[in-house]
Amino acid sequence: MENYKRVLPEDLNHYGFLFGGNLLKWVDEYAGIAVSLDYPGCNFVTVGLDKVEFKKSVREGTILKFVVLKEKEGNASVRYRVNVCRGDSRRCEEELIFTTLMTFVHIDEEGRKRSLPK
Repeated sequence: MENYKRVLPEDLNHYGFLFGGNLLKWVDEYAGIAVSLDYPGCNFVTVGLDKVEFKKSVREGTILKFVVLKEKEGNASVRYRVNVCRGDSRRCEEELIFTTLMTFVHIDEEGRKRSLPK
């Protein structure tokens, strides 16, 4: 699944760069959408990210591309790789700025872990 987001002035820290917390919010949101589309009618919560390392800085106006791919399915959990790239329109290339593995757990209405549907 792919999504795009333009970095706006309200997304920046006091140095004029993308605030890392905003990027993490978008990563969680887009991966959450992917798991919801892959398992309609199921409830999931985020239980972890494998690594948080910002590889490149991002300025206002940058368009980010989020690519979310399912990596592994367990009994009650599912893991997705999220890659975030920025495109450079002058060179027509994409540059990886962030990548992580996110794990979601399937839960029931009371928040208890339950097996994934078959």
